[in-house]
This record gives sequence, structure tokens and C-alpha cells, in this order.
Amino acid sequence: MQVSAPTPSITPRHLPGDLAVWFFIFAELAVFGILFIGFGVARSLDPDTFAAGRQVLHPWTGLINTIGLITASYLVATAVQRLRHRQPGVALLLWGAIGASSAYTFGKLWEYADLYGNGYNLGTDTFFMFYFFLTFFHFMHVVLGQIILVVLAVKVKRGDYNGDDMNGMESGASYWHMVDLVWLVMFPMLYVLA
Repeated sequence: MQVSAPTPSITPRHLPGDLAVWFFIFAELAVFGILFIGFGVARSLDPDTFAAGRQVLHPWTGLINTIGLITASYLVATAVQRLRHRQPGVALLLWGAIGASSAYTFGKLWEYADLYGNGYNLGTDTFFMFYFFLTFFHFMHVVLGQIILVVLAVKVKRGDYNGDDMNGMESGASYWHMVDLVWLVMFPMLYVLA
């Protein structure tokens, strides 16, 4: 008689957050994807204008923005895990993510002011039309993400989110990670790649 080992129970995987948020995320990614394709086509048709425009940008500001957003995403992911395991410090991590992402917000505002002060705007050329449109569209997504993080931090502090139902926290975190992912494509596309 052969004795078989007990079969471990398999926990079914699920999509984090609400399905409606994922439809929104995929729609936003589609819009950004179309804009990225347009940028790539325009750059291939006029590489000199795009190379000259890239030389005017502030790569160190772009790098600081990237570090701020990646740090914020790490803090958000850690907050989700802590909430899931009912560990303390979730609200503090979310406030930290808002602070870290503010490096992006203030860095981008400074960069816009500097470029506008030097005469660059949407009408300067094709590169700057794409640069300002893409980055401002993304900037508005970051601001919305920061508002979502504030709401999550307040709800956690009030006890509305305690780890029993992760839907709201996972939805907000998923949106935030989408914002970060888009920037990780935009940063090299705008500041680095020839």
C-alpha cells in the first residue's frame, strides 16, 4: 500500500484591485502607447530636431524625477504588503510615497518654468510639442496618483482599511504603479535615446 503525500492547497490568484480600475489603466496605457508611437515616428522623420531638443532638456532633473517615482512605488508596494499582513506603519509609508513623488512634481514644475523662460513651448518645434504634451499628460496622472495616495493614507489612518478588504488599497497602488511604469518608458525616450 502506497501512501501519498498530502496535496498542498493552491490559493487561486486574483487581479489586485477592482476590475474597473484595470480597464481604466489599460485605456490609459493605450493612450500613452499611441503617443509613444507618434513620438517615435516623428523622431524618425526629423532626427535632427529631436536630437537638438533633447540637448536642451535637464537629464539630471529627469533622473531625480525617476528616483522619486521609483522610491514612491517601493513605498506604496511596501504599504500594500504591510496592510495585507496587518502590520503598522502603512499610513506613514503612503505619506512617504507622496513626499518622494513630490521630487517629481517640483522637479517637473521647475523644468517647465526653465524651458518656458528660455523660450521653449508647445509651438517651438515637433520635439517640444511632444515633450510638453507627453510630460504634462503624465504630470496630471502623477498629481491624480498623489491625490489617491492621500485618500488611501487618510482612510488607513481612520481604520477604513485594515487588511480585511484589500480592494481599495490594491486599486490605488495599481494605478500608482502604472504612472511609474509610464515614466520609466518616457524618461529614456525623452532624455536618453538618440
